[in-house]
Amino acid sequence: MPDELVEVRLHLDHAPDKVWDVLGEPALYSRFVREIACAEREPQRAGRARYRVRFSVAGGEPVQDRVEVLVNRPGEHLVLVGPAWQGGHLSIKLEPESGARTAVEVVLSLPEGLTGGGTTLSTAWLRKRIRKALSRVDDHLSGRAITVSSTRIDQAARGQSTLTVARTLARAGVLSPGRPDKVLRQVGALARWGATLVGGYRAAAARVPDAVAFTDERGTLTFDDVDRRTTRLANGLAKRGVRAGRRVAVMCRNHAGLVEATIACGKLGADVLLVNTGLSADQLADLVEAHRPIALLADDEFAPLFHNLPSALPWLSTWTADPGEDTVDGVIGASPATPVKPPPTAGKIIVLTSGTTGTPKGARRRNPPGLGSATAVLSRIPFRAGEKMLVAAPVFHTWGLAAVQLAMPLHANVVLQRRYDAEATLAAIADLRCTALFAVPVMLQRIMALPERVRARYDTSSLRIVASSGSALSRHLVTSFTDSYGSILYNLYGSTEVSWASIADPADLRAAPTTAGRCPVGTRVAIVDADGIPVAPGVVGRICVGNEMLFEGYTNGTSNEMHDNLMVTGDRGYLDADGRLFVSGRDDDMIISGGENVFPRPLEDLLLGLDAVADAAVVGVPDQEYGQRFAAYLALKPGARLGATAVREYVHDHLERFSVPRDVFFVRRVPRNATGKVVKRLLADLD
Repeated sequence: MPDELVEVRLHLDHAPDKVWDVLGEPALYSRFVREIACAEREPQRAGRARYRVRFSVAGGEPVQDRVEVLVNRPGEHLVLVGPAWQGGHLSIKLEPESGARTAVEVVLSLPEGLTGGGTTLSTAWLRKRIRKALSRVDDHLSGRAITVSSTRIDQAARGQSTLTVARTLARAGVLSPGRPDKVLRQVGALARWGATLVGGYRAAAARVPDAVAFTDERGTLTFDDVDRRTTRLANGLAKRGVRAGRRVAVMCRNHAGLVEATIACGKLGADVLLVNTGLSADQLADLVEAHRPIALLADDEFAPLFHNLPSALPWLSTWTADPGEDTVDGVIGASPATPVKPPPTAGKIIVLTSGTTGTPKGARRRNPPGLGSATAVLSRIPFRAGEKMLVAAPVFHTWGLAAVQLAMPLHANVVLQRRYDAEATLAAIADLRCTALFAVPVMLQRIMALPERVRARYDTSSLRIVASSGSALSRHLVTSFTDSYGSILYNLYGSTEVSWASIADPADLRAAPTTAGRCPVGTRVAIVDADGIPVAPGVVGRICVGNEMLFEGYTNGTSNEMHDNLMVTGDRGYLDADGRLFVSGRDDDMIISGGENVFPRPLEDLLLGLDAVADAAVVGVPDQEYGQRFAAYLALKPGARLGATAVREYVHDHLERFSVPRDVFFVRRVPRNATGKVVKRLLADLD
């Protein structure tokens, strides 16, 4: 069968060596070719360079293939061939022209059956796509900015945005017909209290009072139970001095009492400081001194940490074996059910930053302006009304809190377990027929670390959605989890400060397992340089985000840098040709080794794919010769053996030489916080 040739010749105003820097490296092609979802270099010690490639044409299912370099004359000629092409090839020739210009000739040879006949892969369509890709390369080399990946809702599209919000909420079952009296009470609660936790749970109590709101180790609470109990708790707290404008610290594991405490404070207009349960006594004392709460609501188990706190700070137990007057249940039992009037100003929730490199900071969360905020997540993750959500992610952190906030309009049953255990999580999913799981990546990693025979004991077929956030998902984890549980994995990239930026759905993760996904409704993401100017296509820069839930600032009076109403996240990354976001790493994680900018994330991702490795972390350290180098910390699986030389050789086969760690440390465990982020300031203690 004769081959079809697709030929394109363009002239670029760039020297051949500059053009070759891009076209000579197939691993970069996804940044410029929309149909190439990802291309990864395979190990190579001798012979031709090979790449694993995932193609996705016209939004279709990704197709995996392997290509190899048949001809590689740097600066002149590259030829790629692939077994699935049946003799086809891609040829790229560069010819220097006067004035530092380059003629680029691209010849794509495909079997006749793949082109013509009006198919998607027509020769005319392929020529158009090749020209588009070369245009993006030209923009990249010229520094011409494409700024934003966006589903921006602006004033000009206000009518369409309202329709989009309505459609999304209707699809999720948030907007649904009901008894007129209940609908009116629901709308009235939202009008009086706003789209806060108080307003959301009061509205749910008006609409579905007997539906289960929370399931924890103590049993279940309906929405009506929560409304009545939090009113009594609010009245009891008011007698103890809690009022609008004051702060209350809440230090709880995942159980209904944490949410009840937050709602009760909200009814009084008090701010709630959600305290990380992993803090030390000294950190907790510093936090209390900085934020000066009027009361502390905490589980009994944290009492040994309170010896440095002011003796005048009242403490109520939120989880105890001995109920009494100084417990939340005691206060609820002794307080009246007198309705609480909405405060003039709604209280705020303060969430602590991760503190992986220093002292955690308090970040004031913005109250949602309406149900449109939920639309952003619902536009990319198909939660439905009446979900049974197992929230394994800590509720004191942004992702766990987001789960509780999403549960309000969905009238969902939130299932909470005080301590995370991988097998207990699977058991709860099977026993309660949970339909959604909120987790952080390390939790999914621990599920996959269970023996297959253990995982097979539990029927998890009820799960429609596993929503992960808080830290990066490794390629190996995405692939293994999807192979085991199906296409139910979603990954949200965001932060305490910006809430959400992008969401990867199962189709995104099948096409490019390391992607952070695409912008949800009402969100803008830009990649900018150090001065806040948008960068060219394919360039790694600072990630900036705009949405209606950007935080209001840190409690110490500082905030994040802003550019064009977009907030700097502190991460660096790039957008591929199909609008997907890829996060390279934190600004302060990047090292310069031998003049090359290198991030630890690709190395960590690679190391986690080793059979012997249970966990891995990589940091930059000073180097006399190269300025900086990587040090790798590896925790091995029980009984596994691995040597530092073997690790370095493995990395050298897969990544550029500047990513090869000179130092390889084997540790019992990699220190992580409650959300799964590596606490890198503690790694030095493990050397």
